[in-house]
Amino acid sequence: MPQAILPPHLQTTPPRHLALTTYSPQSLAYHTTIKLLSTATTPAPTTPPPAYTPPTTGLLSHLPPSWIPYAELIRLDKPTGSYYLFFPCLFSTLLAAPLTSTPPLTALSTTLLFLLGAVTMRGAGCAINDLWDRNLDPHVARTRLRPIARRAITPFRAVVFTGTQLLAGLAILLQFPPACFFYAAPSLLLVATYPLAKRVTYYPQFVLGLTFSWGAIVGFPAVGVDLLGNESAMAAAGLLYSSCVAWTVLYDMIYAHMDIKDDAKAGIKSIALKHDAETKQVLTGLAVTQVALLAGAGIASGAGPAFFVGSCGGALVTLGVMIKRVNLKSVKDCWWWFVNGCWLTGGVISLGLAADYGVRYIQQDDAAETA
Repeated sequence: MPQAILPPHLQTTPPRHLALTTYSPQSLAYHTTIKLLSTATTPAPTTPPPAYTPPTTGLLSHLPPSWIPYAELIRLDKPTGSYYLFFPCLFSTLLAAPLTSTPPLTALSTTLLFLLGAVTMRGAGCAINDLWDRNLDPHVARTRLRPIARRAITPFRAVVFTGTQLLAGLAILLQFPPACFFYAAPSLLLVATYPLAKRVTYYPQFVLGLTFSWGAIVGFPAVGVDLLGNESAMAAAGLLYSSCVAWTVLYDMIYAHMDIKDDAKAGIKSIALKHDAETKQVLTGLAVTQVALLAGAGIASGAGPAFFVGSCGGALVTLGVMIKRVNLKSVKDCWWWFVNGCWLTGGVISLGLAADYGVRYIQQDDAAETA
């Protein structure tokens, strides 16, 4: 191929200077400035958040598509909250049962009613929470795809659905002795107002504790204990309720660490934000408070060694292990301990109470036979 003929003033220029000499200093400055401006003003590519996809595994995947948003609204696929609501009911039933020599079958049927009520009322509470938070949830990564936030359910339909759940909860409550209605009804005020707490205080977990722990009181009238006429039982119920409040604040503080960054951006208050730097110290204080109050409830109700060793000792060990090992900077780790801590601590407290109830029931039965 013929070579290109250069202009006379470039024919003697060394090749390595050729590219520079073909431009004037003004031309170089112009092109360099344009390149820098172009780079500075071009936004960095961002990865869009994943879009909603219907569940392909688990319980929800077997439901009709039109039912899935409502199942998600009541967290049917995340039952841990229902268990946390149920455990205080179970604790109080087992703690109160020896006071009235409640037969095991009666205690079991009462426990199953409480479990059904916990699932129903927890679902209603989740729906109420999502209605209050429908303008906040879209700004938090973990909640932005909730049914109301993504507009899969309108607020009106959510209200109607919640009303249906509350009626179902009332039907379950009416299966208990009549006194339970008067003890349980005030909890509805807490269920309805808890979502507001995160807007006005850094301690909404305390309000959640007041709400989720209510079953620690209702278990006593459920097995026939007259709290107003029995000072020891009233003290036991109050101490057990306070212990469960401390437990709720503890586990929900760990839960709140999953959203700590998004909560700060969205202006949502939580105890995790307020005490981020000293979270483990706060958790330790809550654990000691919880176990001390639990022991006080046992003393007031006349519990025996099985309770103090199994329930109080077991709770102290499981809570200590959780607080030591949880990685508060890991969303996955916080979630694991929130879910499994429910069964670890709730399980050992329940087993200790059940063992104590069994021992005392046998002793009462033997005493009745020899009388």
